[in-house]
Amino acid sequence: MTKTKHFIVLLSVYCCFSFGLQAQEKLPLLDVIQQLENQFDVKFSYSIDDVSNVLVDQPIKSNTLHQIIQNLNATTLLNFKFLNERYITVSTINKTIAICGVLVSEKTKEPLLGASVLIENSTKGVITDIDGAFNLDEVGANETIILSFLGFETQVFKAADLMLLDNTCKTIEMQVKSETLNQVLITKFLTTGLQKRIDGSTILNTEKFGILPGLSEPDIMQSIQALPGVESVNESVANINVRGGTNDQNLILWDDIKMYHSGHFFGLISAYNPYLTNRVTVTKNGTSSEFSDGVSSTINMSTKNKINEGFKGGVGANLIHADAFLEIPLSKKLAVHISGRRSFTDVFSSPTYDTYFERSFQDSELTTNSDNISESNKSSDFFFYDYTAKVLFDLNDNHKIRANIIGINNNLDYTESFTNTDNETDSKTSNLKQQNLGAGVNWNATWHAKFSTEFNAFYSKYNVDAVDYRIETDQKLTQANEVLETGVKLKTDFKINDNLNLLNGYQFSEIGILNETTVSAPSYDKTKKDVLLNHALFSEFEFNKHNTYLRFGVRGNYFQKFNKIIIEPRLNVRQKLNNFFALKLQGEFKNQSATQIIDFQDDFLGVENRRWILANNSSIPISESKQGSFGFEFNQNNFVIDVEAFYKIVDGITASNQGFYNNFQYINATGSYHVKGIEFLMNKSADTYSAWVSYTYSVNDYEFESITPSVFPNNVDVRHSVSLAFNYDIIDNLKVSVGGVYRSGAPYTKPVEGNETIQNGNNTVVNYDLPNNENLDDFIRLDASLKYNFNLSNTANGAISLGVINVMNKKNSINRYYEVHPEDSNSVVQIDNKSLGLTPNLSFRINF
Repeated sequence: MTKTKHFIVLLSVYCCFSFGLQAQEKLPLLDVIQQLENQFDVKFSYSIDDVSNVLVDQPIKSNTLHQIIQNLNATTLLNFKFLNERYITVSTINKTIAICGVLVSEKTKEPLLGASVLIENSTKGVITDIDGAFNLDEVGANETIILSFLGFETQVFKAADLMLLDNTCKTIEMQVKSETLNQVLITKFLTTGLQKRIDGSTILNTEKFGILPGLSEPDIMQSIQALPGVESVNESVANINVRGGTNDQNLILWDDIKMYHSGHFFGLISAYNPYLTNRVTVTKNGTSSEFSDGVSSTINMSTKNKINEGFKGGVGANLIHADAFLEIPLSKKLAVHISGRRSFTDVFSSPTYDTYFERSFQDSELTTNSDNISESNKSSDFFFYDYTAKVLFDLNDNHKIRANIIGINNNLDYTESFTNTDNETDSKTSNLKQQNLGAGVNWNATWHAKFSTEFNAFYSKYNVDAVDYRIETDQKLTQANEVLETGVKLKTDFKINDNLNLLNGYQFSEIGILNETTVSAPSYDKTKKDVLLNHALFSEFEFNKHNTYLRFGVRGNYFQKFNKIIIEPRLNVRQKLNNFFALKLQGEFKNQSATQIIDFQDDFLGVENRRWILANNSSIPISESKQGSFGFEFNQNNFVIDVEAFYKIVDGITASNQGFYNNFQYINATGSYHVKGIEFLMNKSADTYSAWVSYTYSVNDYEFESITPSVFPNNVDVRHSVSLAFNYDIIDNLKVSVGGVYRSGAPYTKPVEGNETIQNGNNTVVNYDLPNNENLDDFIRLDASLKYNFNLSNTANGAISLGVINVMNKKNSINRYYEVHPEDSNSVVQIDNKSLGLTPNLSFRINF
């Protein structure tokens, strides 16, 4: 009897277990609907497309019809609704679900930090964390999710395919793009959106850009100064010094258009709108042979290049300007991207504007004119604006055409009123305009899986025009500096195999530069225009396999006017020793034919004192540079140490393009500068924070054989430069950044003590001592930023940002020179140019 009972119990358990398994069996929804119709004598109304390929659990037989329908509503993305007791409708609804995933490399299976996860046609999205994971709540089940990561193929999923089930997230393997060799090495470098490539260049991705100390919103030329070896000695984005070079030695490209202007507000604000300029590549050495000019660096900006299915845009404003951008798809093959920005400083003066104005115009006629003209008798209006437009046309998947235009404008009106001896009031308005207009076209063609071509053509026009009325002397001074350049480039890219690429190309450019000065009393007119044609051939191969990266190229330049050929080899090597350490070696020869000379107080209202000139191969030679660097990298668990020693020689500089405030201020001399140094960077990043410190030590000396002494410190010889910062995500939507800058004071020349002035003909001039033999006080500045992101809807989000430059209001001297005392010709007056004081800025943005 006992055995019989045990058998019955086991049989019952088996039956129940068997039934439980059957209840969990997945069946086609169509079959389940037919079962329910037969069992309960009901009718379902549905579209076959909605219910096909849907699998559901086998209904539990003991459940009522209402319980079964309730379970189907909970476990499917369909809506089951009773019209009455016999008829049930089945329809699709856009339910909101939670999605998640883990992105890993298909080859290495390592997680991908910083990958972009976006909901199509919206601004909602996240960035993957250190484990490659992401989570998104309240996502429409029918939404399309786009997964992208630089150097990998973009993948697209339906949200339902990524739905969180049983606390399990889908693992997604991302495929490496086969057409790119120069992959990203460090995906989060200093802050989100800064990435380090394997060739040593740095990419700034503005769309993913995080936060940097002092900035209320992304500023391209300010942001790149976070990199070691890149700084501005006089705190101006129009004067960025890369490894001891001058600003005119930086090649600036915007969608392959060469630009001759970089800053609004005469250097304090970047002239490039970051919200369509989505990628900036900065190269300090080992440049690709396809690029010439820029003997110190290459700053290559690229705008968004993809045709989106949906309309996107954004608007924003801060205490200086307002801006807007739009991405407008006209069809699947045609789109237009436009942006615009304008200051409102001519109608409203904010505290930020007042600080900027004081900094920009402290050494100009606006603040240093005659004592006979009181503050009440002078006024100034300043404003700037810029705009961009881009047409994107995809003929097909293999042929893509792009056309671009960019305009940058600064305008200053300065009015003086003067009461003459007859008690009559005279008023004159002076004007300064600074403009850069660029246009370009690009055709990218893929002829074969292994062979593609790219054709570029551009037009760039830069001009500064000034009309300066000297009201006390009844003199009118008109000045103009104009640069006009056109160029074409054709390059071919042949993929020999998965590890080796071959690049070849030809480039032609024609550049003309005009300088004109006209004076009314006494009558004087001087106009000088030079034109130079350049032909170039370039070739390079790029190899990347396992632990070795190698790029070697050569560029040949032919200057038609001088019948001169310049050959420039380029080298870039990186050898990985193990999973953590790598050695890198870089070298390059480069040249440039257009440089800037520095004028002084009586030029362009004393505001813009730089004008472009063209090499003549005699008194103004073509500048040529030779640079080499060697270093190592350590990268483990998002902890990076980067050390690099460099040596650079630049020949063919002139005394006039250095801006000397000493006895060499007005002499004609050609020479060179030699800079050697070492850059150190340490960076630790995680999901919620990033901290870094960088240090640069360099020695930078001039050598002019015709000058005594022939060797002396460079104007930008900053021996020690330190920057450090800490970014922290207080909560998901609230970020804070604090950082500081310390560097040695810039060199300056003081007068001979006890004999400060001497006679030079009929003029008394300052008698300067040894050039650049003194240094200003050390430069110290502390900055901070705070940013809060919020969602307005499923398709729109906003951000409020506060940035404060120079939190401690430190009065840093950035330049010092001397003038003869106006009342005592035997003594001098010391003039110090000061840096920005305490400068807060607040911005508000909406993206949709």
